[in-house]
Amino acid sequence: MLERLSWKRLALELLICCLPAVILGLFYGYLPWFLLAAVTLLLGWHFRNLLRLSWWLWVDRSMTPPPGKGSWEPLLYGLYQMQFRNKKRRKELGSLIKRFRSGAESLPDALVMTTEEGTIFWCNGLAQQLLGLRWPDDNGQNILNLLRYPEFTRYLAEKNFTRPLTLVLNNGRHIEFRVVPYAEGQWLMVARDVTQMHQLEGARRHFFANVSHELRTPLTVLQGYLEMMQDQSLEGPLRDKALSTMREQTSRMEGLVKQLLTLSRIEAAPAIALNEKIDVPLMLRIVEREAQTLSNGKQTLSFEIEPDLKVYGNEEQLRSAISNLVYNAINHTPAGTHITVTWHRLAHGVVFSVKDNGPGITAEHLPRLTERFYRVDKARSRQTGGSGLGLAIVKHALGHHDSRLDIESILGKGSTFSFVLPERLIVTDTATT
Repeated sequence: MLERLSWKRLALELLICCLPAVILGLFYGYLPWFLLAAVTLLLGWHFRNLLRLSWWLWVDRSMTPPPGKGSWEPLLYGLYQMQFRNKKRRKELGSLIKRFRSGAESLPDALVMTTEEGTIFWCNGLAQQLLGLRWPDDNGQNILNLLRYPEFTRYLAEKNFTRPLTLVLNNGRHIEFRVVPYAEGQWLMVARDVTQMHQLEGARRHFFANVSHELRTPLTVLQGYLEMMQDQSLEGPLRDKALSTMREQTSRMEGLVKQLLTLSRIEAAPAIALNEKIDVPLMLRIVEREAQTLSNGKQTLSFEIEPDLKVYGNEEQLRSAISNLVYNAINHTPAGTHITVTWHRLAHGVVFSVKDNGPGITAEHLPRLTERFYRVDKARSRQTGGSGLGLAIVKHALGHHDSRLDIESILGKGSTFSFVLPERLIVTDTATT
């Protein structure tokens, strides 16, 4: 085991080098010249080793230093050990950085590391997707040159990072920025896509506004008639009209509350077990009788039902979907319309459809029909007592049955509302017996 270089070893080396010169000087004389020659040879040897060390430090790229003897052996071995420790430390540091970057890439947020001036020196993959950055092309670029938004520029200039900044990008996405100073002169910028949260908040405000609007009309009517009854006594036809109108508005509010509760229950329901056998033909015969009563002969109804075609699912939700589609067709088509309800097997499942030859719906309304409170004809919907929640209930009920609502409509020729349940939900003959 080598030990560190000491003055004793250097003195011993000098003594060993000068000893032959002393012996030769005692025999032949000229002792000073022999000592000078010995010291010169020793200096030359050291000078040669210095040149080899300098070559290794500045020119040679190998990790191993040149071999050495004497006093140079512990010195060069110490350099070798230092290189080995540095190599091991660099390897550990590289592994740590690799793990850090791997973890940063797995985060659901975009990360950008910049200097206080905004110069980018690292970003993760999500930052490239979310903010449009390019790595490593944007290394060294100023982020203010890449995200040109006045609010963002002011946010970084003020350096008040106690609050986040929500920015609407040119692509319509809502991005929340948070800046964390994590080292001297360096910032960690965290960007999160809050578009969905913003949409949900907007939907919540829109929902409460719609509910308030829907309830305001019947409550205004009730309040008006109650004030009228308080101020004066109503008799005869006027009293009958007031009671009839209040009854209609009360029924309308009751229907709205029932549909809101149904929609809330379906939305809040966890993943349901689709193991309940549903006799859909029997359900449709009941719906047919109710539909005939609701139509009162204004529309022509025909039900084409494949008998004994049962499915697994949730009976309450499936009945809500089917009845809403049938009742919507009756309520939103004029007198004389022919409505066809079908329930039959397909190669890949079972289909339910409601088809009419009514006026149809323009293409601009089709994508929004399943939104809450959305109406194509608001005046007619209020006359028929529609709340705009029926198709929203259908959408969520079908979602629990691994299906979706398909809407096809041609202006002036009619509309078709249908859904397909997967084949695995069909009750087979063996299961029935």
